[in-house]
Amino acid sequence: MTSGDLRVVTWNCNGALRKKWQPLAALKADVYVVQECEDPDQTKDDTYKTWGANHLWTGANKNKGLGVFASPGLSLKAVPLQIAPLELFLPCLVADVPLLATWTKQANSPNFGYIGQLWKFLQAHRSFLAEPQSLLIGDLNSNTIWDEWDRWWNHSDVVRELAELGLESCYHRHFSEVQGKETRPTFFLHRNPLKPYHIDYGFAGPLWTVQDVEIGDKADWLAESDHLPVVFDLTRKGAREVPGLSAREEALLSGINSSGSFALEEVLKRHG
Repeated sequence: MTSGDLRVVTWNCNGALRKKWQPLAALKADVYVVQECEDPDQTKDDTYKTWGANHLWTGANKNKGLGVFASPGLSLKAVPLQIAPLELFLPCLVADVPLLATWTKQANSPNFGYIGQLWKFLQAHRSFLAEPQSLLIGDLNSNTIWDEWDRWWNHSDVVRELAELGLESCYHRHFSEVQGKETRPTFFLHRNPLKPYHIDYGFAGPLWTVQDVEIGDKADWLAESDHLPVVFDLTRKGAREVPGLSAREEALLSGINSSGSFALEEVLKRHG
């Protein structure tokens, strides 16, 4: 992450990341959000452990959880929120950028599976995503095409709630497409090229400019997983060259904070 630029990748690796991390690393991201990966702290594979040294991980099964992997120079800290029994979320700070890594699951819920889990998270913890530099990245297992008329926690409802917080889908912003009409799939059911879906997302707050969005080629990735990696190239707006400036302070210098007020003095107190 340099000069306000951030490259983030999300990929559901379909297990055994210890055997697949090399092609993922070739994408040269600052942050990788990986679903269905092993816990690096419980692996016997030294190369995987070394590559994933700067990581956070959560999950009930040591072989298939949710991981966040950051470049060695980036600080990565978990944010302790009361999440259980919701599955599966990993709130963290990446160089002071609030990131909600996601892998929504059925979670043994008869009504609130998958996108319903994220809807419930937002009801309890929406303040975590209130900062203008916030990011939500991951496999939502969801799309507007599966909305149901008598449900108030549909995919479209979640997208609307995120928009109220200032978060917009990077893919849809970049390609000027609407939810449910995506032309570039991220997932192929049973790895069948004839069964494409778009279910992996990156949402970014208003402090981010989307420079590029790329989806891996199915010819390269379907041998590894039923999901394709999605790459988001982002640039933070309005950053000033002040040493040690946090993301929140950059936002304040841009005249933006979660309350919408100008708060330059808050920054100057620390930096003079």
